Amino acid sequence: MPYIAPIKDMLFDIEHLARIDDIACQPDFAHAGLDTAEAVLRECARFNEDVVAPLNALGDREPSSFEDGAVTATAGFRQAYAQYVSGGWQGLQQPVERGGQGLPKTIGAACREMLNSANMSFALCPLLSDGATEALLMAGSEELKAVYLDKLVSGEWSGTMNLTEPQAGSDLALVRSRAEPQPGGTYKIFGTKIFITWGEHDMAENIVHLVLARLAGAPEGVKGISLFIVPKFLVDADGSLGARNDVRCVSIEHKLGIKASPTCVLQYGDGMAGSIADRDGAGPGAVGYLVGEENRGLEYMFIMMNSARYAVGMQGVAVAERAYQQALAYAKERVQSRPVDGSLPSSVPIIHHPDVRRMLMTMRAQVEGCRAMGIAAAAAYDTAHHHPDAKAREDNQAFYEFLVPLVKGYATEMSLEVCSLGVQVHGGMGFIEETGAAQYLRDAKILSIYEGTTAVQANDLVGRKTVRDGGAAARAIAAQVARTESELMESGTADAASVARHLGAAREAFVRIVDFMASEAKASPHAAYAGSVPYLMAGGMLVTGWQLARSLLVAQRLVEQGRDLPFMKAKVATGRFFAEHILNRAPAIAQSVTEGAHSVLMVAAQDY
Repeated sequence: MPYIAPIKDMLFDIEHLARIDDIACQPDFAHAGLDTAEAVLRECARFNEDVVAPLNALGDREPSSFEDGAVTATAGFRQAYAQYVSGGWQGLQQPVERGGQGLPKTIGAACREMLNSANMSFALCPLLSDGATEALLMAGSEELKAVYLDKLVSGEWSGTMNLTEPQAGSDLALVRSRAEPQPGGTYKIFGTKIFITWGEHDMAENIVHLVLARLAGAPEGVKGISLFIVPKFLVDADGSLGARNDVRCVSIEHKLGIKASPTCVLQYGDGMAGSIADRDGAGPGAVGYLVGEENRGLEYMFIMMNSARYAVGMQGVAVAERAYQQALAYAKERVQSRPVDGSLPSSVPIIHHPDVRRMLMTMRAQVEGCRAMGIAAAAAYDTAHHHPDAKAREDNQAFYEFLVPLVKGYATEMSLEVCSLGVQVHGGMGFIEETGAAQYLRDAKILSIYEGTTAVQANDLVGRKTVRDGGAAARAIAAQVARTESELMESGTADAASVARHLGAAREAFVRIVDFMASEAKASPHAAYAGSVPYLMAGGMLVTGWQLARSLLVAQRLVEQGRDLPFMKAKVATGRFFAEHILNRAPAIAQSVTEGAHSVLMVAAQDY
């Protein structure tokens, strides 16, 4: 089924939840009001619907291939990437002075969702380049920026993140890759990195690897890691590409999903004497350039990771949207069984059956709610980085940082539920690869794993985002939710009253968990962290339900004005459904967190 970008829903969120015209009042975004957002989204939709989406199923059937150290992308990907670059899409949110368009993240997030809905494997290449760009903007020297930044912003060169090693997954204290200083200020990098997304390919002229490695004598653990740029091709003084660097792809992984995206094992230097790099004069050992200061690599890499974590959360929205669209289309055309009330003597399309409607509404509510949460987070990011008032910047930064693990953790877990429901709506045909429903489920699984598993996000939510400030940021969000509850009750409708009741119960449950984490995380860490993922899920439900409640209030006003009645009435129904069928899970989660730690830990590790 062809992909149709949900422009109307995106623009609703951008206008009414993110309040794009307020963002456009900030000096850096004076050109980026609602009219600009609509124009950009419509052009983005055209490109992704016509160019990128048709390659999605092909990439699943015919993945990137590896031979003699080279990776060849799926047929058509290289041409699509060239159009992506020529259209300026890579630089959408990047600074104008670096060749970007300088648009808000609020607009960029919607465009990135479209790209990922169209083809998640393809979209991963630009996603990693965005992270590399952010790290260089923040920590790179002017010399490094002059060589690499403009090319990354344009998309002519792509970027990667090189953290993981065979013995070092989420625990980066175990990183062993080493860096040796060289005369002239460069370094030689040696080591093996695994799970490197788009670590080798033929779509861009050069690949800029950002690599974590240790210098001799560096402190143990994460405090002794530095960050280096290691290009695939060295760059000559005139900016042209020179010798091939001593970094090689030695294999690519065979995966459950995102098959067209090459996941590479990269070898830096070790065991490569006599390689092309050696023969071309680069010498054994990959030439690298220090980013920022020594031993601050993990700090800089977190810039990339936070950017990527938000982006992965929006990938969850994107793949879930695609699964929902396909399930909805199938439910409208698949004829099976008579209505349960006997109102018709013949079989009807399955969308008339109550349980199919329940599944479709679950998919719709989760997707629209998580999209709204992501857009709200993007608006906070824009305000935090560009508002003239320091207090506004500080408050919005705290809000955005709290939401990142929710966007990444909740929206990716949501995508698994929605994509599984998509298969279920198809029935037996969903289990058949030719329908395409299974690909979304397979692709979605990686989202709760890479860029930090759901448990890693939950640990961050507990340790850095809750315990560190005693729950202040969490309670500030709860206070905002309470104000929305009051607005719901004041509106006087049955729909709003129902949402207010469930939203209030979820908020109270969330605050109980926050209080528990703030008091127990240091005194009884095992008890607190046993409930970390349920806490994240309760927080994600609350923020998602809150954004849908805000949407309901807007939609009710617009219904009264007679504006776009089918869409606005559906918004009201979606908000109420989420409250009554999903948000009402939060009190039970709170009980499991605050009372259930003992049963989690009753069986000793050695007794399993």
